[in-house]
Amino acid sequence: MTPSLSPFTPPAPRLLADIGGTNARFAWQAGPGLPLESELTLACAEHGSLSDALLSYLQLAGRSMPPACALAIANPVVGDRVSMTNHHWSFSLTELHAQLGLDELLVVNDFTALALALPSMDPADLRQVGGRAPLPGWAIGLIGPGTGLGVSGLLPDGRGGWLPVQGEGGHATMGATTARERAVLEFLAIRHGHVSAERAVCGQGLVDIHKALTVMDEGADAMIGPAPTAAEITAAALDGRSARADESLDLFCAFLGIAAGNLALTLGAKGGVYVGGGIVPRLGARFERSPFRQRFEAKGRLSAFVADIPVYVIDARSSPAFLGVANALDSQVGFAGRVRRRG
Repeated sequence: MTPSLSPFTPPAPRLLADIGGTNARFAWQAGPGLPLESELTLACAEHGSLSDALLSYLQLAGRSMPPACALAIANPVVGDRVSMTNHHWSFSLTELHAQLGLDELLVVNDFTALALALPSMDPADLRQVGGRAPLPGWAIGLIGPGTGLGVSGLLPDGRGGWLPVQGEGGHATMGATTARERAVLEFLAIRHGHVSAERAVCGQGLVDIHKALTVMDEGADAMIGPAPTAAEITAAALDGRSARADESLDLFCAFLGIAAGNLALTLGAKGGVYVGGGIVPRLGARFERSPFRQRFEAKGRLSAFVADIPVYVIDARSSPAFLGVANALDSQVGFAGRVRRRG
């Protein structure tokens, strides 16, 4: 008697998302390793909740709810309740899983997801800023300013794979190298108390650096009226229209260099340090002329250790976090934000 053959089971589709404080980016993947489809970006402010944004995406893309959904989110994911740091969305993992009727829901920190994408990234999406070649088998660092400051990395697992760093390094205390930098941090301390790296190295941080320089040079009365936005400061610096905007951008890059160099030392990131986020890729060659690399290497007795470490700016055509959450969905790494249907 000839045994019957099992029918072919097609790969299960999944909804992928990269949720930031400003924008929520979505994509559809028909199965593991398959190309991304139906990429759309929605403004977070236009949707009352994460589930509203997910359902709006499916409607706009003409898709029905898939069995699996994997989300990268700009927030720590350490328990069932996720409340975004830079947006008002708050949700329960188990409630969202049940509400959407999913077989599997995976929610990870956005920079953990981006870190998981690094080994698979297209070299064409990377721009090297200083250093030499990465050393195989060494840790990899990841940092990136946007609405906030994301920090993560990858550690070799000893079996040819990688373990993501699931931390909140953007909230580590910011340091300074020069008197001017220290004065800016003192301004931020008066406003915020604790001055984390994120207070200086994000979109609002650039605005606050510009405010600090204005007060330092012209006095508090000069702050009357609306402050320029981060986009306006960046544009004025790139166009050469404002010496203060130019200095603000230099200080922003300097603080990023200090934080990135600290990360390189902490992880021993001889495998390279990657810079993501939505701000630095837009700076182009201006970033390479900034104090970033000088501050990155200014580590006293350990300057030689970091001097050879390559830094790569991620300038990808689509969100690398999509690749990262897809890799996370397919991996066996234990994530606090993974919820599966029982049975």
